[in-house]
Amino acid sequence: MEKDKRKDIFKQIYSKDRIKRFVLLCLGLFIVSFAFNFFCLPNNLVSGGVSSLSIVVEKEIGITPSVFVLYANIFLLCISYLFLGRSKTFHSAVGALLFPLFIELTSHITQYIQIEHKPLLLITLFAGVLIGSGNGIVYKVGYTTGGSDIINQILSKYFKIGMGKAVLITDGVVIGICSLVFSLNEILYGFILIYIISYMVDKIIIGISSSKTFYIVTKQPKEVKDYIIRDLNHSVTNFFSTGGYKEKEQVVLMTVLPTREYYQFKKGILKIDKNAFFLVTDAYEVVGGE
Repeated sequence: MEKDKRKDIFKQIYSKDRIKRFVLLCLGLFIVSFAFNFFCLPNNLVSGGVSSLSIVVEKEIGITPSVFVLYANIFLLCISYLFLGRSKTFHSAVGALLFPLFIELTSHITQYIQIEHKPLLLITLFAGVLIGSGNGIVYKVGYTTGGSDIINQILSKYFKIGMGKAVLITDGVVIGICSLVFSLNEILYGFILIYIISYMVDKIIIGISSSKTFYIVTKQPKEVKDYIIRDLNHSVTNFFSTGGYKEKEQVVLMTVLPTREYYQFKKGILKIDKNAFFLVTDAYEVVGGE
């Protein structure tokens, strides 16, 4: 019964402002795809994820990035269905299937716009800002681009590690594969690109830290706790406090979440208790726990 109730929360979250969120999703995907085809693909700039692997495959085998990303995302969506369930897979599927379409639509952009001189550092900076901003828009409205995001969620859920560590693992593996094909110089610029993208994603969503600490005061602490633990796969700490005005005892819940999960957290809590009070602060370093 409780599980059905939590599923209903996710449905309510994603059914709100569908048109607005879809338009923003398409805008974010367009920005990422444009930057990929204009900056990354011609200059062998890699930043982790399936799109970076597509650059390697295109150079070595000749398969176009849009085709590779499409098939890779379909495969990962099947994996997601097995390990993460139907609900999360459905919401990953929208961005995962649209992303290769936008890559294909912007694939000929270099025929119309060209850069005469190509200082790689400048190209890396612009690519990082655009890709990070585009991904930030996608995450902020509750979607993903599929690919390594699915793997990160699986690693976080089953190995009980934070999303930050999961991203480091997947990006590290991809960079390792790319290093077999591209030069050390290109790989080093790739690390700069990853950092800029990560910074811009966090900046677009909320603030500049990779994690946020949430303090929640609600009349339905059990339901909120179940939502955080079972659906968001994060732990919760209870504090027992006394209200300053009515001097009434109450429970304060504290949890630390990756910044990119802010949307699901906020909307889910307010669906459970629309009068819930919560405070969000930056968590610049998280040690131990998950």
